[in-house]
Amino acid sequence: MDHLIGLVGDGYALVAADRKVAHSIIAVKHDEDKILKLDGSKLLGCVGELGDTKNFSEFIQKNMALYALQNGTELSTHAAAHFIRGEISYALRRSPKLCNMVLVGYDKDVGPSLYHTDYLGGMHKMNFGGHGYGSFFAVSLLDRLWKPNMSLDEGIALMKQVFVEINTRFLVGGSTFTLKVVDKDGVRTIDLGDDEMKA
Repeated sequence: MDHLIGLVGDGYALVAADRKVAHSIIAVKHDEDKILKLDGSKLLGCVGELGDTKNFSEFIQKNMALYALQNGTELSTHAAAHFIRGEISYALRRSPKLCNMVLVGYDKDVGPSLYHTDYLGGMHKMNFGGHGYGSFFAVSLLDRLWKPNMSLDEGIALMKQVFVEINTRFLVGGSTFTLKVVDKDGVRTIDLGDDEMKA
C-alpha cells in the first residue's frame, strides 16, 4: 500500500512518500517518514517491508558516512546509486530485502538527478518515477504533465496533483505525504497542509 514518487526539475529534485505503515489490514501508524537524508545533498525514499526498509536504508546511510570519513569526500549521486544497486543485488541471493527505492541528489557539476531502484537490483536514471500502488496513478499523470526545466513551484504543484489523484482513484484513500526537496542549498522538507492532499 506504499506510495513513493520522485521528479527532477530545474535545479532541484523532489521526492514524496506516504506516511502510513500497515500490517495486514491494520494501519499501525500515520506519521512515518520513509525518506532518509543520506548526506547534505542526497535523499533516499524507501518503501516495502518496514523492517527491511529501515535496516537497509540506514545501512546505506552509515556506510556512505564511513566512506566520507575514510576518503575525505562524499559519493556523488551517480556513485551512491551504483553502491545502493550493488548492495541490494548482493543481498538478493543471501538475505533478500523487499526495498524499492528512489534516490534523488544534487551535484555541483551535474545538477539534480533521480535514480529508480527496485528490490531485484534494477536501476535506472530517470526524470520521474515511482513505486507502489500510487505510482500506477502518478506515473501516468507525470508522463502527461512533467516537462523539462519545471520551476520548483511548478514541481510542487504537480506533486500536489499527484497526491489528489492517488487519494481520488486508489481504493484505500486518505493518504498523507511527506515531500522533500534537494537542490544547491541542500535538503529540506516542504510543509504541506493535509488539505492539499485531499480528493
